Amino acid sequence: MGAQLRVYKRRIKSVTATKKITKAMEMIAASRIVKAQRQVAASTPYATELTRAVTAVATGSSTKHPLTTEVESPIRAAVLLITSDRGLAGGYSSNAIKAADQLTERLRGEGKEVDTYIVGRKGVAYYGFRERKVADSWTGFTDNPTYADAKKIAAPLIAAVQQDTAEGGVDELHIVFTEFISMLTQTPVQNRLLPLSLEKAAEESGTKGEILPLFDFEPSAEDVLDALLPRYVESRIYNALLQAAASKHAATRRAMKSATDNAGDLIKSLSRLANAARQAEITQEISEIVGGASALADATAGSDK
Repeated sequence: MGAQLRVYKRRIKSVTATKKITKAMEMIAASRIVKAQRQVAASTPYATELTRAVTAVATGSSTKHPLTTEVESPIRAAVLLITSDRGLAGGYSSNAIKAADQLTERLRGEGKEVDTYIVGRKGVAYYGFRERKVADSWTGFTDNPTYADAKKIAAPLIAAVQQDTAEGGVDELHIVFTEFISMLTQTPVQNRLLPLSLEKAAEESGTKGEILPLFDFEPSAEDVLDALLPRYVESRIYNALLQAAASKHAATRRAMKSATDNAGDLIKSLSRLANAARQAEITQEISEIVGGASALADATAGSDK
């Protein structure tokens, strides 16, 4: 076997092994997407009804709650960015980071200081490499987030909103995550969670234009909002984590399918080159045999004379 043919066969073996790995990763990601979609669907009714309850309390009372009242001149905002802990997902994390950068620039253009909170090692690594300040970060659960993870993230964010800006608090809370639309489409989105926009909340809960029932509150509407709004933030962050997880698995599946297809094309190309090299070797061997036989025949004919 010639040296060139050995090189081709070694490369075919290597690419075949890689193809098996990417195919397995594609199938694993596909199975995880189904689970993530079910979790998103299961969390939606709770978030919708909670939004409906918050809207009813906020519109049914004249209470000026810090989590529902617009600050006249906001000077500080918090941005929660959700990325992935792992790579091999195409432009999933980089697209979310780009959307967060755009939001940050817009907020700074409005004269606001921005505190960045990050979920996922990819976002943490990006900001760390560029030596950008991060208020807080969480890693290790982006593939399979739980409600406990959402509560852990929501606690310091709610505390920052409730705190006075002079003491390090914020006037607004924004979230950037990748929304799962379909297996082929995942889009980075920017949402403002706090202060809560009652019109947008009514639209999300399906109560826009609907006459909400009147309630009597015990002990007070403000105490009810104190209890409901943190749950609202937690549910929205949890839903965003689930959306992001489903989007990441879909992006991984798409990237691994592309890698598998490319590996298959490369194997075909290398096989053709290997066949051409083998044919060239055979042709050369036949030529050498024919040439040797012809030389032997000429030598024999010369000796007979």
